[in-house]
Amino acid sequence: MFDKVKPYLLMVGLQFGSAGMYIISKETLNHGMSRYVLIVYRNAIAAIALAPFALVLERKIRPKMTVAVFIQIMALGFLEPVIDQNFAFLGMTYTSASFTSAIMNAVPSITFVMALILRIERVKIREIRGQAKIIGTVVTFAGALLMTLYKGPIIDFIGSIGHAAGGGAAAASSSSDGKHWVSGTLFIFIGCCAWSAFYILQSITVKRYPAEMSLSSLICLVGAMQSAAVAVVAERHPSAWAVGWDSRLLAPVYTGLVSSGITYYVQGLVLKSRGPVFVTAFNPLCMIIVAALGSIILAEKLYLGSIIGGVVIAVGLYCVVWGKGKDYQREPADISDSHVKVDHGQAQKLPITAAEGATVNGVAKM
Repeated sequence: MFDKVKPYLLMVGLQFGSAGMYIISKETLNHGMSRYVLIVYRNAIAAIALAPFALVLERKIRPKMTVAVFIQIMALGFLEPVIDQNFAFLGMTYTSASFTSAIMNAVPSITFVMALILRIERVKIREIRGQAKIIGTVVTFAGALLMTLYKGPIIDFIGSIGHAAGGGAAAASSSSDGKHWVSGTLFIFIGCCAWSAFYILQSITVKRYPAEMSLSSLICLVGAMQSAAVAVVAERHPSAWAVGWDSRLLAPVYTGLVSSGITYYVQGLVLKSRGPVFVTAFNPLCMIIVAALGSIILAEKLYLGSIIGGVVIAVGLYCVVWGKGKDYQREPADISDSHVKVDHGQAQKLPITAAEGATVNGVAKM
């Protein structure tokens, strides 16, 4: 009985962990920590956490490094930690944690479009599964557009008004009226595009370097180094690098360990037993948790437009992953072309259906 319930419990716990990443990161940014510095520490901690396991567990299967793989790892480090996380955090400062988590659900649809353009993904328009993926993509973008252009009335969660009198939460609430939602959405969308490009390039790289944990460690290490170069230019004051026994230390440690290490392990377990569609189906739960916690803890203003748009995005997400699920069931021969073989024939899927509430191959989303 427990074995049947275990995947559900793990995925629900994973969404709470991912929601904590949004809340803690937003709280830290509200208190003045530089997003450039946060990204450096986050990826450095993730690399340190993953490296020992990679060295021990993959010592027999780790291939030799080649120039082509090294260049791809450099590109992966630039796409995910540098571009994606910087723009996602920048967009979050202009919007809210709940808004960002909702928009991030558009990543599978963006990945699907990119895969179509690059001819990695094929769609049979006359079949229902192909139509579902196309309709889901359109619906997802429509939901994101709705969230951007329409706010509507404010929806208050129980306890959010009273908690707004608190220090950091009050600052976040009072500043929310002047947020640039359109600019913030654009920045988040750029981050989503970088994240989608990262997934596609990662699926290519892992074919040449089929040691996932080692690859993840290297990506985090390279991303930390590249982010450090950006941070040195952007942050001229040494005080920006200071951390204390507060959220400035909690945020990089939590996101580095939980959003990379623990999530990598848990998602890997569930992927092997239940598949990528099952994993992706839980991602909208993260959006709901972030919306509730953001309203209560951060005193964020939750607008009706964000709720409706988030629901629309979730519907589009499920259409896309449903279509991909039918691909796995009905075209095993075709899908084998979209997999990479890892560890004696185990298949690693193209991350068309990997969404954002979670990390893939140990690299933290956003």
